[in-house]
Amino acid sequence: MAAQSRSSAYDCIVIGAGIQGSFTAYHLSKLRRRTLLLEQFLLPHSRGSSHGQTRITRRAYNQDFYTKMMAECYQLWAQLERESNTRLYRQTGLLLLGPEEDPEFHSTWRSLVQNRVPCQYLTAQEVQKRFPGVCLQLGEAAFIDQTAGVLYADRALRAVQDLFCSFGGAIHDGEKVVDIKPGSVVTVTTTSGVYQAKSLVITAGPWTNKLVAPLGLRLPLQTLKINVCYWKEKVPGSYGVPQNFPCFLGFHLNRAEHHIYGLPSNEYPGLIKVCYHHGNEVDPDERDREPKTPGLQEIPLLSDVIRKYLPGLEPKPAVIEHCMYTNTPDENFILDHHPSFQNIIVGAGFSGHGFKLSPVIGKILCALSLGKAPDCHMEPFRLQRFPKQLKSAL
Repeated sequence: MAAQSRSSAYDCIVIGAGIQGSFTAYHLSKLRRRTLLLEQFLLPHSRGSSHGQTRITRRAYNQDFYTKMMAECYQLWAQLERESNTRLYRQTGLLLLGPEEDPEFHSTWRSLVQNRVPCQYLTAQEVQKRFPGVCLQLGEAAFIDQTAGVLYADRALRAVQDLFCSFGGAIHDGEKVVDIKPGSVVTVTTTSGVYQAKSLVITAGPWTNKLVAPLGLRLPLQTLKINVCYWKEKVPGSYGVPQNFPCFLGFHLNRAEHHIYGLPSNEYPGLIKVCYHHGNEVDPDERDREPKTPGLQEIPLLSDVIRKYLPGLEPKPAVIEHCMYTNTPDENFILDHHPSFQNIIVGAGFSGHGFKLSPVIGKILCALSLGKAPDCHMEPFRLQRFPKQLKSAL
């Protein structure tokens, strides 16, 4: 993407042009702040966490604060659709499956009810009648988050970046950051230039620790390579648009430790995306190398789930792609000032569920970079929950 400006002085520099950094830059530019968005790869690229055609969006969370944040996110996604004149969302509903006695299953249902989100509880028999392609097991049930659906991810990322540029922002892609010098004015050196700004926001995904380590921080971030799997329908159309098949999310299906999620056919005709919400730890710069140890074997686990719960799909993946997660220990985000440099902000650890929340995340990071208090509950996202990392920065 061609740069709009080669000036070296800005109100804010944002490092990382994934969905979080792009939304941060978008909000800053709407406030008429001179903003530079830096990206180490040429855009568009598939090396991080924001590529691909689809993501699930939902209000169904067992943490009440996410359910509340998503109410504003839906409004901001709709606003982006109007501003870009682009369809970014398709409402499908989200079918949540799990053991009736599972604590997370119950707390997620309770959060929807307490926040008056349109939803419906279903027995195993009701699921079978409404969605013949889904087979629950003994002792399992389901409920539907009726507000949920599919976000068109690549399209959304492009819309945010295009609007950012139309508001006067500058994107410099193909520029890797090689040095950050803190101060009342932050100096950022890349492979192509030197830039200065009053504030800096780091949204570098799997590369976050490589940027903040020289600044005295070592965050508890685990970078994971995720298999994005697509499974063939035995009868074309049975899990797609003609059947109004929803997105789905499974809690501990077949005793899986992590969520299993899926989306109706979109990327490839006749193929359904079904994935395991975890992967193998890798260095993001070495993700294409074969691992020395086999690590997590989630494909056989997914195949077993397909056989039991989605018998209308072939139990062997037809296509496997890859994505990166950057997880925190509690899977809540890091949205905070650097403890020693208040004009350096870190947005990290989106743990595979940050895309849908990016309009509000960008708004929060924008506010922090301007020295303002965000208008939402921030405790779950503070760095102080990781005291060892704070000590290293002081």
